[in-house]
Amino acid sequence: MNIKNNILETIGNTPLIRLNKITRGLPCTVAAKVDYFNPGNSIKDRMAVKMIEVAEKEGKLKPGGTIIECTSGNTGMGLALAASVKGYKCIFTSTDKQSKEKFDILKAVGAEVIVCPTNVGPDDPQSYYSVAKRLAKEIPGAFLCNQYDNLANREAHYETTGPEIWEQTDGKITHLVSTAGTGGTVTGTAMYLKEKNPAIQVWAIDAYGSLLTKYFRTGEIDMNEVHPYISEGFGEDFVPLNYDMSVIDHFEQVSDKDGALMARRIAREEGLFCGYSAGSCLQGLIQLKHRLNKGDLVVCIFHDHGSRYVGKVYNDQWMLERGFLEVKTFKDIITGKDSQRIVTASPGQTVAEVFELMKKYDIENIPVMENGEQAGSISESGLFSKLFESPDIKHQQVSTILEQPYPEVAFDTPVERLSKLINRDNGAILSRDESGVFHIITKYDIIKALTK
Repeated sequence: MNIKNNILETIGNTPLIRLNKITRGLPCTVAAKVDYFNPGNSIKDRMAVKMIEVAEKEGKLKPGGTIIECTSGNTGMGLALAASVKGYKCIFTSTDKQSKEKFDILKAVGAEVIVCPTNVGPDDPQSYYSVAKRLAKEIPGAFLCNQYDNLANREAHYETTGPEIWEQTDGKITHLVSTAGTGGTVTGTAMYLKEKNPAIQVWAIDAYGSLLTKYFRTGEIDMNEVHPYISEGFGEDFVPLNYDMSVIDHFEQVSDKDGALMARRIAREEGLFCGYSAGSCLQGLIQLKHRLNKGDLVVCIFHDHGSRYVGKVYNDQWMLERGFLEVKTFKDIITGKDSQRIVTASPGQTVAEVFELMKKYDIENIPVMENGEQAGSISESGLFSKLFESPDIKHQQVSTILEQPYPEVAFDTPVERLSKLINRDNGAILSRDESGVFHIITKYDIIKALTK
């Protein structure tokens, strides 16, 4: 019988899958090393177990101990699985830019998660690096894995990821492409492959806002390169010890938007539901397509699973809010804004009551509804002119000063038509969604959507 003794024995030996549609215009074969097939759904399972095994061997982690690590989520998952099998406690620090799904998953497997601010330096007491170091000193029996400087990280990929790719390609691989974060995956895998064939090109994919690319090119640690970015799981604001830049041939930076859009394309066109870094990895390769030749065999590392990004990359509202998706219709504008339930008035309400609604919700346009249909509208500008002429109308019913109803359009009406419907006399547009619920957009909503 082939029965695994525990979940850790299922780590590794992940498939190499040919990409067909997105890479159709390239002169070479492109295959993805899809490591979300690991039990923790990411390549980090490999190094997480290796770091624990080395710590146990060196006596740094003893029975009943506590594993502490600063992680963007995936390393934490691998460590939590190993801790569950081996009987350790886990405390992880992470940054507030990581997806909520990652934190929920870590908690589900028994870990404690401490969320720290992103926009602080690595030496700041509040950074997730500093908090992890402090906890490791304060908690008896604690072991700080430190995936950035723990060479067991890259050793895991030298021992497993590299050999697997070499065997799966029959030694014909010509290019390795991987996002670069802690340095363990790209360095460890490259070290093995370069030993087998020094001619193999290794391309590391980085984020704008990370200092790794400039460091690779100049040897200079330039903190002016560091600024906040949205991409997750790669890029750094310091240089981890796991890096050996001599085995990397090129660094390529990819924008937050391009990486996110490519991740969605991979899911839609290749059927591989991958994380943010996979999109950035393949986008980086596309940006370097001029360096590829006929007969090349490129392997891209797809690190983790898309389920950890359903609230971000795979969420239309999140993408639209950041200007990553093109706004085309009324529906797109509604999806991309912080939607609130439409505020309406009834003909029987007083003018004063409607004015209070405008102040409470900070809005300028209110549809007046009767029996589920528009009876008219009230605008701040119209109300102001009428109150100025006759202050006593504030006690009258809204029905006595109704303005024209707002235009109603289909939910998929193009933005170009919407802009023509809003003018000086008409400050808003209404539409019903697929469930028949009314939504409203104003000139401000259209301008905001188109200028992101």
